[in-house]
Amino acid sequence: MPFERTFDTLFAAYGPQDWWPGETPFEVMVGAVLTQNTAWSNVEKAIANLKANDSLSPEAIVAAPREQLAAWLRPSGYFNIKAERLGNYCRWYLAQGGYQSLSALPTEPLRAAVLSVKGVGPETADDILLYAFDRPVFVIDAYTRRIFQRVGLIAGDEPYETLRGLFEQRLAHRSERVALFGEYHALIVNHAKDYCRKRPRCGGCCLQASCSVPEAGERSGRCSLVSE
Repeated sequence: MPFERTFDTLFAAYGPQDWWPGETPFEVMVGAVLTQNTAWSNVEKAIANLKANDSLSPEAIVAAPREQLAAWLRPSGYFNIKAERLGNYCRWYLAQGGYQSLSALPTEPLRAAVLSVKGVGPETADDILLYAFDRPVFVIDAYTRRIFQRVGLIAGDEPYETLRGLFEQRLAHRSERVALFGEYHALIVNHAKDYCRKRPRCGGCCLQASCSVPEAGERSGRCSLVSE
């Protein structure tokens, strides 16, 4: 099956990724909010600022003056917007009773609840569900669209929920789906940064034989995996 074979190819090339970086579920949630439109290295600096000021907790984030919170988050970019979004999330998180209460919810109600927070979109919500709450939801990001469009498995412009459903359906029979989905997403991010960039670096790409971009050689058309 093409989606499984792509995972196996990426895993053989890169090995286990051990994602998501974070010492606690709450740290994972903070990272998911802050990683929008920035590199993870910048998120790490912002989280380090919160830790250095004993403020990596929902209570401390809610209590912090907005200007101070924004200053701590400055390395992550769009820091005023992210301070507002992180504050919104933390207030909601505390109002819901924190991790213990939220983790008792079934996956779909939990996802709907996270999506109700102002500033939290589907990708951020699914990062939180997969990596903080260990729920089997597949994260769709720009890297996923780019890679799988280039290998011909998707058109690339499908709605978010359509793609999420597609990946979850194609991998539904696999065991340990939480671990699989987390590993797959991490491998996609790694491959997109190393090879499948906006301007692809095709030499040495493990998916080159299935790719249709001109730089991959004389191949054209849809991915060879589609016909298997």
